[in-house]
Amino acid sequence: MLVANHISWSDIHALNSVTPLRFIAKSEIKGWPIFGYLVTKANTLFIDRSKRQDAKRTIETAYTSLQSGDNLCFFPEGTTTDGTEVKPFKSSLIQAAILAKSHIWPVAIHYPNPDGSINTKIAYAGETTLVESMRNMLLQQNPVIVLNFLAPISPPDYEAMDRRSLTQHIESLIRKQLML
Repeated sequence: MLVANHISWSDIHALNSVTPLRFIAKSEIKGWPIFGYLVTKANTLFIDRSKRQDAKRTIETAYTSLQSGDNLCFFPEGTTTDGTEVKPFKSSLIQAAILAKSHIWPVAIHYPNPDGSINTKIAYAGETTLVESMRNMLLQQNPVIVLNFLAPISPPDYEAMDRRSLTQHIESLIRKQLML
């Protein structure tokens, strides 16, 4: 299971370019023009965040997926940021990795400008629409994404942790890598 901070729709394409992944995403995305169709065809696992009980179903499905050898990825912030912060991680979906005794790879995502500062124009966050975000990306001369794959966390490394403490640990590793 890959666990990453989330800045833009392009995070998904960048991660998928490194290894084939099955993503866990909010159910609203299914209704998006074009993207909804594409992510559904990519075998995305959707969670209805408006229904608290849907987390249990999603955990069970994610557990089964991990057990059958899928590489899963999710963004525990539950939203995107402009890259200048990491929002608190939600812990429920980490339970699937714990149950499956899966390795967990924290990934710190960063979009730098040529001078090393954070490229906030890449972000699909706040009031920025998807079309604006795509246009902002296309207007960039040489946009760069950095995927920092941190050391994997193996089941013996987290066996004494509950899902909340494991999630906080992953969040702290990503924050430290991004210096946020």
